[in-house]
Amino acid sequence: MYTPAAFSEQKIEVLHALIDAHPLASIVTSTEDGMTADHIPMIITAPSADAPFGTLRGHVARQNPLWQYPSEMLCIFQGPSAYITPSWYEEKKQNGAVVPTYNYAVVHAYGKLRIVDNQQEFLALLNSLTTHFEEQRTMPWHISDAPSDYIHHLMESIVGIEIPITRITGKWKASQNKITQNRINIAMGLREENNQDGIAMADLMEQALFAPKENNT
Repeated sequence: MYTPAAFSEQKIEVLHALIDAHPLASIVTSTEDGMTADHIPMIITAPSADAPFGTLRGHVARQNPLWQYPSEMLCIFQGPSAYITPSWYEEKKQNGAVVPTYNYAVVHAYGKLRIVDNQQEFLALLNSLTTHFEEQRTMPWHISDAPSDYIHHLMESIVGIEIPITRITGKWKASQNKITQNRINIAMGLREENNQDGIAMADLMEQALFAPKENNT
């Protein structure tokens, strides 16, 4: 992924936070028939000794050949994104020398897939997935709410998967290369448009704009 230095994001906690908030992964891999992509919700575990960047966990249909691919996979997580109109730039008022752009945040995680074939570990994985997506609800659903024989029957048709991350990188294109007033104008403009993606991008921009400067001394 082409990433100018101004847009590079490498802090693990920031990359993991985007995955937590936007868990649908586009999993890209190379096969004998060419490139293929699957779209699978994944959760991320904390870094560990055997996975210093964390491990992605999820499940796929047993009929999906993804779980049998031996090659390295690229998992793409797309965060907030928004179109940026030239009308928000100070230069538009001064000389008109501006063009549109598009802001976005994305994480690329790489690793080889392994299956979770132990039934107890697989059930624990499914419980983790369910908890992740249900815990914010007033009355969260639990796997134990369904008949156990029904759950075990469904488990026969799916495969638990893990991808220990071997490398991970992020690109936060949030107008960091623009003057401060332009960045403020863009965030305000996105909020005024009042759509979910734009507001999320405005939040991300303001986090970058007002973040404390790192002390490199």
